[in-house]
Amino acid sequence: MRTTLTLDPDLARQLKEISRRMDQSFKEVVNEAIRRGLRDQEKPQKSLPRFVVKAKACGFRAGIDLSKLNQLVDELEIEDFQRELGGVDRR
Repeated sequence: MRTTLTLDPDLARQLKEISRRMDQSFKEVVNEAIRRGLRDQEKPQKSLPRFVVKAKACGFRAGIDLSKLNQLVDELEIEDFQRELGGVDRR
C-alpha cells in the first residue's frame, strides 16, 4: 500500500542512519520499526506488585487530653513567636 507519511526530523535522521548502517532500504527500516512498535503494544503490560500499607497503632500517651490539642498548638506557636521577639515576658 502506498501512502504519504510525515516524519519528525529526528526520527527521519535515525531511520536513515539505520538504513545506511544495515544496508537496507529506507522503506524496509521504516516497516520493521513500525512492526516492532506494534508488536510491543500487543504484549501485556507487566503489572507491579500490589502495594500494601501495614497499619501500626500510634496512640497518644496516657494523660493527653485529645480535645485540647489545638490549645497545645496555640501555646507552642506563642512560645516560638516570643523567642523570635527576643524572649518577651508574657506577664
